Amino acid sequence: MCANLDLDRALNHALDAARAAAVVIRQYYRVGVDVLSKADESPVTRADVECEQAIKAELKAHYPAHGYFGEETESERLDADYLWLIDPIDGTKSFVRDYPIFSTQIALMHQGHIVLGVSMASEFGQLAFARRGGGAYLAEGLDPSQARRICVAPATAPSRTLSQAIVSIGNVKTLSQGSGWQQLAELAHRAHRLRGYGDFYHYHLLAQGSIDLVLESDVNILDVAALSIIVQEAGGVFTDLSGDALNLETRSVLAGTPALHALASAQFSGPFRAQLRAQLQAQSQAGKAHL
Repeated sequence: MCANLDLDRALNHALDAARAAAVVIRQYYRVGVDVLSKADESPVTRADVECEQAIKAELKAHYPAHGYFGEETESERLDADYLWLIDPIDGTKSFVRDYPIFSTQIALMHQGHIVLGVSMASEFGQLAFARRGGGAYLAEGLDPSQARRICVAPATAPSRTLSQAIVSIGNVKTLSQGSGWQQLAELAHRAHRLRGYGDFYHYHLLAQGSIDLVLESDVNILDVAALSIIVQEAGGVFTDLSGDALNLETRSVLAGTPALHALASAQFSGPFRAQLRAQLQAQSQAGKAHL
């Protein structure tokens, strides 16, 4: 895979692009910026657009023939073998409310597989990154040279059982419909602790072994592409709630240690899984109608 691309070099370019976005973010964070609403009623600001432009400018200088799929600007060459997935400010609502739980997400997909990812929470002060086969790393701060290699909780940890596990949920609006709420309630009842760390943060916590399972039912691929390979390279399992691998239509996440992912996947199985898949597909089609 990626025989014609130096992934270490590409990862360094992605880190540079994230730092370029951090410069833009610093100019606007906590100084006030006009907020507009997109077709799906999610917010967007000048900072989002300028961040994405800065990221693309950095990456295109090195990879002009690659494809680019961004949150805020026009997509380019979505059928390219190499496709950059960019969410310049994942968590714009937090950004505009002066709450530092937002991040820049940059991933590279090669023929449908995520091969590298950068998750930079510039105002929170945390950086995670990974490339396929190279392990996952986390820095307290934004200097990648200070990053330490991280891994999910080991199979020998007490949290390998659900009764000792810490579970974090994000946006679960779709999951709360129909039988989903009961399924989630049963999981919460069996777990040791249920939290809602949300956004990039619970994936960083999972990858470093601090929590054991993450569930979300209302995301898009740009939110989680980079985080998926960070968790996988840390030894975790990352799928959607139906157990399927990520793709450009992904709308949900089930991520965890191998043992906890298997337990939770069994919880969300059978008729419920088919129902959830149908709900998420309908949601995806509704989203496309706004484009």
